[in-house]
This record gives sequence, structure tokens and C-alpha cells, in this order.
Amino acid sequence: MFIQKDDWKKEKHMPVIEVPAQVKAGEAFQVKVSVGKEIPHPNTTEHHIDWIDLYFHPEGEKFPHQVGHFAFTAHGEAVTGPNQGPVYTQPELVVTLKVSKPGMFQALALCNIHGLWESEQAVAVTI
Repeated sequence: MFIQKDDWKKEKHMPVIEVPAQVKAGEAFQVKVSVGKEIPHPNTTEHHIDWIDLYFHPEGEKFPHQVGHFAFTAHGEAVTGPNQGPVYTQPELVVTLKVSKPGMFQALALCNIHGLWESEQAVAVTI
């Protein structure tokens, strides 16, 4: 599988992970993931983000844990034709969670035309 990476400030397909640099162990905090933060992604019937997966990989552990799979299923489709529908989703999500160890958040985003894109963001944990 080929996963693409780039700078989100110049590539519209990159998932952007926004998380505090440091959190307290066991306390809830929010993580936001979006695609097209700096350069908007079209999100049309023909060209859109299908889904974003978010993982947390605790420091020192072999495997990551899936936080969630978020599907975006409305892209302007309609019986009357492409981009005629009343609903267009934007590829953004916010999740509230707790962690007990420092680690790395990883996001994967799938564009229906340009494939799979990945980014990472570390988080430190204090007791």
C-alpha cells in the first residue's frame, strides 16, 4: 500500500491533527482532524474525502489503537445528477478522549481520486 505524506500547508489532501502538545494523564482533551485546512479540498461528487481514520500509538508499545473511523458520505449526490444534492460534508472531526501515556496520533485520509494520505502528531503526558 502506498501512503502519501506532505506538508499540509501546501497539499490539500493532508490530514491535519490539532492536539495539545501536552495533556494530563487520565484527563479528557480534544483532538481535531481536518483535511484542507490551508488549501481547501473540493469535496464534490467527483472529488472528495471518503473517510478519516484516527489512531493513537502509545510510546513503547508495538501496536497503535484505533480511536475511530469517520466516514463522510454526502458529497452533493442527487437523483438529478452530480453536485445537485442538498448536502456536502466537510472532512473535519473532533473527538474527546483520555490517554495514560505519551505517544503519537496518526491520521489517515482517503481521497477518492488521489489515494491515501497520512500525518502524525506527538502528545506528551504529565501525571
